Amino acid sequence: MGRLGRLAGDGPLGGAGGPASAQPPAGRFGPTTRWEARYRWAVIGSDLLAIVLAVLVVGGLAVPRHGEMWPVPLDLALLTVLVVTAAMALNRGWHPSVLGQGAEEFRRLGKGLAATVVILALGGLAGGLRDMRPWVFAVVPTIAILAVAQRYQLRRFLHRARKAGRCLLPVLVAGGSDTVLDLINRTRSAPHIGWRVEAACTTGPGLGGDIDGVPVVGGLRDLARHVRRGGYRIVAVTADAYWTPSRLRQLAWDLEGSDAEMVVAPVLMEIAGPRVHVTGVLGMPMLRVAAPVFSGGRRMIKELVDRVGAGLLLLVFAPLLLAISVAVAVDSRGPVFYTQRRVGKDGREFTIIKFRTMVRDAHALRAKLVGANEGAGLLFKMRSDPRVTRVGAVLRRWSIDELPQLFNVVAGSMSLVGPRPPLPDESAKYDSDVRRRLLVKPGVTGLWQVSGRSDLSWDEAVRLDLRYVEDWSLALDAVILWKTLRAVFSGDGAY
Repeated sequence: MGRLGRLAGDGPLGGAGGPASAQPPAGRFGPTTRWEARYRWAVIGSDLLAIVLAVLVVGGLAVPRHGEMWPVPLDLALLTVLVVTAAMALNRGWHPSVLGQGAEEFRRLGKGLAATVVILALGGLAGGLRDMRPWVFAVVPTIAILAVAQRYQLRRFLHRARKAGRCLLPVLVAGGSDTVLDLINRTRSAPHIGWRVEAACTTGPGLGGDIDGVPVVGGLRDLARHVRRGGYRIVAVTADAYWTPSRLRQLAWDLEGSDAEMVVAPVLMEIAGPRVHVTGVLGMPMLRVAAPVFSGGRRMIKELVDRVGAGLLLLVFAPLLLAISVAVAVDSRGPVFYTQRRVGKDGREFTIIKFRTMVRDAHALRAKLVGANEGAGLLFKMRSDPRVTRVGAVLRRWSIDELPQLFNVVAGSMSLVGPRPPLPDESAKYDSDVRRRLLVKPGVTGLWQVSGRSDLSWDEAVRLDLRYVEDWSLALDAVILWKTLRAVFSGDGAY
């Protein structure tokens, strides 16, 4: 943790976190705390390092030289550095609000680098530069790989510190008692977000006491005064009948000049990301919620990445697939592969392919084990299922039994990332809300896979699948694929 200590060590939130207190940490450094500034500069520095390394190393190897004394053409090197830096800045790729969490950080990084490719390609055509192709197809992709890897490592340092109680922003939450409690529980279950609720203002019965250990310091009418006196960084406004448009507007005015950022939780379904836009209509701020996109250019890119990526993975894993096939056949009698009917996009059924992990008559034995079901909702799961073979237990522990699903992806019935593919009898019991999972192709992995897998409750698994359907983006897919590797290697929630 030494490196993160240098990023956040002597900032006002750099010390070890303790129980919530009515008095927030003393000493603020303007609208950005010292650890935030250090983290932002660490990200900028890592990006610049990636740019310079890619330009010098890859540019020196890939770009043809015509007797120049320098290892790379200086004009193209400087042009690339300037274009990448400007594109990152214009796409707000270094804005503090997106650094350290979520897919938005990598989406902006991708937009900046995509803009760089377009500018360099058009510049090369306009200027008649024949040596521009290596910069577009080799240097910029290398910058992307290095920048993503370095940002991810910095994010791991930051999340580790937040789990230890450091690098957290003090939050004052204001709203109804039930919505305040919900936000407190959410922040505690997800410390990587970087929020720590230290006080609350509410009109509920908890006034003067506490809500799950968080002190109630006053009512909603006194909110601005408590914010200025306490120096909170985030004022989270949750649902309550007290909040009228005029009162929210007055609160925003009252908080002007303070270090606090006002965050309002709209009373909407759980929609976020690229579908939500704030615009002014008739002089009023309005949240525009765009319809989810299930076709078009981005979906074509996803389809191409799915099929090409799955084909390449099958080639890479061919020796492993062969070895597993032999192990399954030797371990127990029965076929190597297990096939089952599942429900895919728009309710169309398909046959899913997996390595067999159970004894041959497993389905017939299920009726005798219904009383021992540990699965959530409509799912049947057992931690110690007697039907699982010895090899099958190993395959399930590391999710290797799902590798043959790559054949389903190549065939077009599944995607690399998507909701969990349900059984026909499960989907027949879906209500209209849950049935929205079928608007997209099911995935080999998804939010459910990287968030606990079999340990999730039914409601939580459904919520994650619906969130994916509503908020899908290419950047979210990339983050899920990366997190899947961690989930598989940890083995948490797999049985």
